[in-house]
Amino acid sequence: MSEPLLVFRRARAADLPQIIALLADDSLGATREDPSSPPNPRYTAAFAAIEQDSNQFFAVVEQDSHVVGCLQLSFIPGLSRLGQWRGQIESVRIASSCRGQGLGRTMFEWAIEQCRIQGCGLVQLTTDRARPDARRFYESLGFKASHDGMKLSL
Repeated sequence: MSEPLLVFRRARAADLPQIIALLADDSLGATREDPSSPPNPRYTAAFAAIEQDSNQFFAVVEQDSHVVGCLQLSFIPGLSRLGQWRGQIESVRIASSCRGQGLGRTMFEWAIEQCRIQGCGLVQLTTDRARPDARRFYESLGFKASHDGMKLSL
């Protein structure tokens, strides 16, 4: 039997309810996301800003015409490291029904390749300390915990 066909594409506004549902579909997301319908206007405004910024790419992954995963790529120019661009991967989610099937690895391979295509010399991400399985997964892909990230909620 053949592997299911996965389609990686730029998210569209019509995907917003499925994206929000993915973001809310875990223990951390359940406490900070709002999957109500229609979408909270803050999501709509944020999505519009992402669409307008050529250095942002919110991707969805479809399987059998259903959105089963998503992630956001940010291409960040910088002066350090001789003007090196960085790729930032965030908001990675996989539908609970599809977890454990290798989709995450496939998504990251795709995302890393997109960063290469954009000329990035480095790919980075952050992960919540409450997600030790995610950290192990990222390490299995070759990511190193070389820096400590810090956040300030406003």
